[in-house]
Amino acid sequence: MSTHNVVETPLESKAYSKVLWRLIPFLFLCYVVAYLDRVNVGFAKLQMLADLKFSDTIYGFGAGIFFIGYFLFEVPSNIILHRTGARIWIARIMITWGLISSAMLFVTTPESFYVLRFLLGVSEAGFFPGIILYLTYWFPAERRGRVVALFMTAIALSGVIGGPLSGWIMQAFAGVNGWAGWQWLFLLEGLPSVVVGIWVIFYLDDSIEGAKWLSAEEKQVLSNRIAHDKRDVVDHGVAHTFANPKVWLMALIYFSFIMGLYGVSFWLPQLIKTMGVKDVFNVGLLTAIPYGFAAVVMLLVGRSSDRSGERRWHTALMAIMGGVGLIFAGLFSDSTVIGIAALSIATAGILTSLPMLWTMPTAFLGGAAAAAGIAIINSIGNLAGFVSPFMVGYIKDATGSPTLGLYFIAVSLFIGALLVLVFVKKPQSS
Repeated sequence: MSTHNVVETPLESKAYSKVLWRLIPFLFLCYVVAYLDRVNVGFAKLQMLADLKFSDTIYGFGAGIFFIGYFLFEVPSNIILHRTGARIWIARIMITWGLISSAMLFVTTPESFYVLRFLLGVSEAGFFPGIILYLTYWFPAERRGRVVALFMTAIALSGVIGGPLSGWIMQAFAGVNGWAGWQWLFLLEGLPSVVVGIWVIFYLDDSIEGAKWLSAEEKQVLSNRIAHDKRDVVDHGVAHTFANPKVWLMALIYFSFIMGLYGVSFWLPQLIKTMGVKDVFNVGLLTAIPYGFAAVVMLLVGRSSDRSGERRWHTALMAIMGGVGLIFAGLFSDSTVIGIAALSIATAGILTSLPMLWTMPTAFLGGAAAAAGIAIINSIGNLAGFVSPFMVGYIKDATGSPTLGLYFIAVSLFIGALLVLVFVKKPQSS
């Protein structure tokens, strides 16, 4: 399938502009509050481990067990979304995970930590692949590089906002009502998910046909473009999708990239603290730098990929950039300036490789196969969210330093880049 050289009419361009401004800012907000709930445990760690006498291995296992629940319920959740519509199911996901995330303030033992993190994964299963699937209902392949990159800059913005906000909450609310700062962190960053989840019910439309804010002409031209885009995509059904080798290849590549994402997400505050920054609020401020840089790179690379129609090299080079950044972050872990610069390069490379990868499976999957395939790729890939923090925590406990853990993650990124270049075929223009 070709991903470029598509001529749009003025009506079509206007319609896509309306869709973009209607959906992406709101979905962006949803993903910001989702991602904060998923990774704020990285900031809670700065106080939580000392208060509860947890080791880094306990923390790594608890941070990662989220993804076991996520893995088990991902495919069923996405199939349900495809059948029932995005509006109700995404609302259900957000409300339940917001409540469970807030309940993290009651953690007192490793067992309660593990149980709530597992349930958080169960409740959030299907959110991200559901949004990726939902975007295929509205945007054709030639637009998805920019659109998915724009949506996924929410990860970067979560770091820009979440770092300083998390640091401030933990510092300003420490001792209020007799609670520690990390307890307030879980409560105050969990409740917005509930509020936004209720908002989803009243805001989202399940399809182009149901969008009252589009004219009949705009609905027709958008529906025609989606139908044309899917002309070569066959919906083989769920069972066939599990036997599709392309799906499993994408899952393996995504696993290698997610190793990098959660290696950074769960350990970035600790890495910055290791560089000599002790004040929790200052740690939060400094975490904003890598994420801010990543947001800019994601948008620029997404636009470049859409304009050229090239996906493979854009994806692989960003993964390589992420791995190189992690290696330099490990080599210069005693220098705040060089270390932050290296982490910025690593974060930008890792975060940008992800939306680039997601332009590929949506080009060969449709219907129920898309719902199942996207969920399979995401669920298996996100098992790295269990492996990555656990391995970094284990290596840190064994060696006293997270440096070797960074190198381990860098190798994973290089393997993913190699798989993209060797096994992902260049799409043929139609």
